[in-house]
Amino acid sequence: MADNYLGKKMEDFLAGKSSAPKRVMTFSKLVAKNRSYRGYDNSFVVRADQLRRIMEVVPKCPSAKNEQVLRLRPVLSDEADKVLPYIRLGGALRSLKLPLSGTEPRAFIVICSTVEEDKYVNMDIGIVAQTMLLQAVEIGLNGICIGTFDRENVRQSLDLPYEPLLILAIGKGAEKITLVESTEGQSMNYYRQDGVHYVPKLPLDTIIIK
Repeated sequence: MADNYLGKKMEDFLAGKSSAPKRVMTFSKLVAKNRSYRGYDNSFVVRADQLRRIMEVVPKCPSAKNEQVLRLRPVLSDEADKVLPYIRLGGALRSLKLPLSGTEPRAFIVICSTVEEDKYVNMDIGIVAQTMLLQAVEIGLNGICIGTFDRENVRQSLDLPYEPLLILAIGKGAEKITLVESTEGQSMNYYRQDGVHYVPKLPLDTIIIK
């Protein structure tokens, strides 16, 4: 009886049916872990199914007037060099010329639009970009929104039918990022000290209009 019971438990565990409680990340923790990484572990290779899982959230996202004009182009490591020469990371840390050599992102999701860019398109982009990055964090990956890049060269390099408007870099982050409380009037530029990337954030009571 005992042998059969333990054997069944082991079978359930191996089949992913364990009754043991699973650790679930709360939404608040998910948001806190969703930081902008500018350096990645190049020994980790992002797979096609991982990018697809990240992109799967997009059809579920809100869309202005429900027009659903955004289109996505996944880029894996074999095509990363078609994107890397045309992007720039760390605009507030120009002297570092990020990403540092050997820490470049090797997977991307390029977001395009079937119509001309306007405030509604940009609204949709913001929603889907944040949602995809949250999904990336949930599956153990990291990313960053890249808005400064050579659009025309990226379009030509990837042979895109639409203009690229935003790029998400996806990978396994290789940096330590810490949020620090700031006060209104101080510089909000992120900075690095002793190998740690610090990001100033205003506290809730400051951003609530009373």
